[in-house]
Amino acid sequence: MKQILVLGAGGFIGSHLVKRLKAEGNWVRGVDVKYPRYEETPADDFVIGDLREQYVVRQVIDRRFDEVYQLAADMGGAGYIFTGQHDAEIMHNSATINLNVLDACHKRNIKRIFYSSSACMYPQENQEDPNNPNCREDSAYPAHPDSEYGWEKLFSERLFLAYHRNHGIEARVARYHNIFGPLGSWNDGREKSPAAICRKVAMAQDGGEIEIWGDGTQTRSFLFIDECLEGTIRLTRSGFTGPVNIGSDEMVTINQLVDIVSSIAGKQLYKRHIPGPLGVRGRNSDNTLIRERLEWAPSLTLRAGLEKTYAWISEQIRRKANDR
Repeated sequence: MKQILVLGAGGFIGSHLVKRLKAEGNWVRGVDVKYPRYEETPADDFVIGDLREQYVVRQVIDRRFDEVYQLAADMGGAGYIFTGQHDAEIMHNSATINLNVLDACHKRNIKRIFYSSSACMYPQENQEDPNNPNCREDSAYPAHPDSEYGWEKLFSERLFLAYHRNHGIEARVARYHNIFGPLGSWNDGREKSPAAICRKVAMAQDGGEIEIWGDGTQTRSFLFIDECLEGTIRLTRSGFTGPVNIGSDEMVTINQLVDIVSSIAGKQLYKRHIPGPLGVRGRNSDNTLIRERLEWAPSLTLRAGLEKTYAWISEQIRRKANDR
C-alpha cells in the first residue's frame, strides 16, 4: 500500500484520481478548498484547506508520501480564462500553490511529484492554422502562450523541473489537453466545451437551435477522464520526467463536436454562431513522444467519451428540473 497525496482532490480530475488510486488499494489523502461537488470522496483523509497558505501546506504535507499529485490550480474553460478578467487571480493563486507545495515537499524529502501543466502553454503562433496546429513538446520555445493561464503553467513547469535538477525531486510534468467526462463543471461558468455543448444540446428541443462561440471552425482534441488518469499514473511511475502531452490526437472542429453530441442525443439542431472568447484557432495533442517514452497513448474515441458525459449531464439537468 502506497501513501499518496492528491492536491486539488475536490476538483474534476482530482476527485476521479482519488477514486482510481483507492481502487488500487492505496492510502490517499485529498486536499482542496472544497469537497467534490457531485460525489462523496473515498479518500481515507480529506482536508479542507487553502494551499495558498504556507501553514496549511506544511500541515497536510506532514510525512514522506510515496507519490504527490499536484492538480490544484485556479482554472476554468474559455469563458473564465480568456476574458482577461481573472488574470491576476489565476497567476497569483496557481503560482503561490506550486511554490508552497514544492518547498514543503523538498523539506519532507518527498521525491515523486506529478504536476499537471496544460496545452495552453504552447506558443499561439503554432496554433493559428486550425488544420495544422503544432503542439509537439519541443515546440514550446520561443515561448508565447495566448493567455496568462498559459504563462503561469509554463513558469510552474520550469519551477518543477528546477527542483528536479537542483534538489533531486523526481518531478513528472504532463501537458493536459482538454480533459472531460462526468462529475465536471457543466453549468457554473468554468465548464469546458464538451460539457457546455452537452448541456446546450440536452436542454434544446429537437429542431431548435444552440449558440456556439465563434464560427465553429476552430479545432481541438478532447481527452476522456479515464484515459487522462491512465496516462497520469503511468507517467508518475515511469522514469521519464517530461514534459509530455497527455491528450487525444482525434482533432475535431467545434461544429463537428456539436454534431457528434446532437447525434448522441438524437436531435437535429441549428447552430447559431455568436461572439465569445475562443482562445487559439487550432490545438491537437501530438502523441509521438508519449508513445515513444511510455509505450502508450490514449485510444478511446471521442464519441465513446461523449456518450458517457452526455448521459451524466442529461441526468443532472433532469434532477435539477425535478428539484424545482
